Amino acid sequence: MKANIFVGGGRVFGPKPRLYRNKLNKKVKALARHSALTYKAQENAIVFVEPFTMEAPKTKEFMHIIEALKAGSRKVLFVLPENSNNIYLSSRNLPEVKVITVNELNTYNIMNANSMVLVDGVQDVLSERANR
Repeated sequence: MKANIFVGGGRVFGPKPRLYRNKLNKKVKALARHSALTYKAQENAIVFVEPFTMEAPKTKEFMHIIEALKAGSRKVLFVLPENSNNIYLSSRNLPEVKVITVNELNTYNIMNANSMVLVDGVQDVLSERANR
């Protein structure tokens, strides 16, 4: 009854799951990330700031920080050297702001952002990553 020649039977060549991933070499990924950072630097879309902390997660205070940095109002990417829970919680209600650590940084995030804010210490990790 499950044969394809019977009414209500099975499908001859049914759908098969397929992975649509493309493997990229680590060096190609690193080169793309480096090129994206160079592109943003040429556009003057990178702002460096000193490390800062927030005592409590306050979105309004975080908005004042963004305005003081003049980072723009559209698609701002904050890159932190290590995870800061209060900064992340302060920013997650803002749709145009994304806060990530340097380990999560990828080419898509760099190119998708209009401006980047790098907290001091990120460049050390990026240069160490590039020298590997």
